[in-house]
Amino acid sequence: MNSKTLKVMILYASYGNGHYQASKAIETVFRRKGVTDIVLLDLMAQAHPLINEFTKFVYLNSFKTLPSIYGWIYNATRKMQSETALLRLINSFGTSTLLQAVTSFDPDLVIHTFPQLTLPRLLKKTGMSIPLINIITDFDLHGRWLHPEIHRYYVATDDLKQEMKDLGIPEERIMASGIPIQPDFNRIRQESSHLNNLLHKNKKTILLMAGAYGVMQGNHDICEALTSSSQYQLIVVCGRNKELYRQLTDRFGNHPDVHIYGYINNVADVMTMSDCMITKPGGITLSEAIECRLPLILYRPVPGQELNNALYLQRKGIAAIAHNVDSLMVQINSMLHDETRFQEIQHKINDLRKPEAAEVIVNDIMEQCFVTS
Repeated sequence: MNSKTLKVMILYASYGNGHYQASKAIETVFRRKGVTDIVLLDLMAQAHPLINEFTKFVYLNSFKTLPSIYGWIYNATRKMQSETALLRLINSFGTSTLLQAVTSFDPDLVIHTFPQLTLPRLLKKTGMSIPLINIITDFDLHGRWLHPEIHRYYVATDDLKQEMKDLGIPEERIMASGIPIQPDFNRIRQESSHLNNLLHKNKKTILLMAGAYGVMQGNHDICEALTSSSQYQLIVVCGRNKELYRQLTDRFGNHPDVHIYGYINNVADVMTMSDCMITKPGGITLSEAIECRLPLILYRPVPGQELNNALYLQRKGIAAIAHNVDSLMVQINSMLHDETRFQEIQHKINDLRKPEAAEVIVNDIMEQCFVTS
């Protein structure tokens, strides 16, 4: 089998935007290497569209209404093993749709960027044999990702690899590759964009990322606090939240030091222009910031994988957690006006970086014995 005949299926989910972005990053690199027979499947959306929309609604609104409940559920099930009744039930969703997709496409391997592990039981039941790969898209490990039938795991950090080894997963099945992001983040950029021309060279630039769906809380208060200081300028990315974009534009649209955008594709450009970023701690956004060596302030992280992501990066010394505007301003002032601390953060970011993770993952997949050339 050569790369041009390799058939790859990537299973993702649309809870947030990160799992899809990781899938697209992997797809991009495969295509650059001549692998073009690729299918991306949002299994829950295809198999159970009503359930999918309801659970997405609950997930996205949990950030605003019941974050502690989501966090309790996440942490209570964090060490759950694959054969427990609850995970067997969760992993039964989409079985018929997945069987039809696998039978029709006949993939040479299947990659999960979301822990909906329906396929292991399906393969066992049908007698089919397909190599299975998991790309873990957070800096935290949840039991949903783990299954004895997974051939290869790609994880964000060496610490995560060690944690999995401690759980008995063979070391040869785990690679600390980093979380895959689009290759655009690995290019040297030109400083000639329209936005760059609007920025003052003598002011610190702060990037406020509300997430792909604009669900981070406290954006208005953050903008009010930052615009009260003449030493900062602000780039605000509202994602797909049109109401947030409208509200912030109405309030700050005429402010010379505030630049407000909706969903953007040139995330790498605005990160490169910035001195630090305020955001919610999703795995992909954090990986993009680390790739750009951008210090982080993680604002009011929601209990669950995002809080655990935040706590990990705080322990590593590359991010600060702020639970209110006052502590946010203290962290910004310290981070941006203490040159020694700023340099220390950037050195620690370099220690944690896993450059070109998507390229590393695809190269490793194609070199493994289950994908012969």
